[in-house]
Amino acid sequence: VQLQASGGGLVQAGGSLRLSCAAAGRTFSTYGMGWFRQATGKEREFVASISGSGGRTYYADSVKGRFTISRDNAKNTVYLQMNRLKPEDTAVYYCAADWMADGSRRDNDYDYWGQGTLVTVSS
Repeated sequence: VQLQASGGGLVQAGGSLRLSCAAAGRTFSTYGMGWFRQATGKEREFVASISGSGGRTYYADSVKGRFTISRDNAKNTVYLQMNRLKPEDTAVYYCAADWMADGSRRDNDYDYWGQGTLVTVSS
């Protein structure tokens, strides 16, 4: 499956952005989807994930209560709504797909990755 992430940009602290990840393929609902991020000089880290049906979601503690992951299987798209953004949220955000999975927190579990979209939060 091919993934295309979009929606990144520059926003002030306290603002919001919505990231989208469009998937090419006919079996999107069989993939658990995840969002990860990597800040300059840091390792890639888990942000949020969602099961194939959308019934289960998981979040990193650092974003819980501020970010919401969702998906529209009819549109082959997963979203990450990011509210109350902080400068420490600045990173390249990647979406990833994990076949027949529930939505793992581990990046090594994912089979396909999008190209990343840059989110910059100014203070």
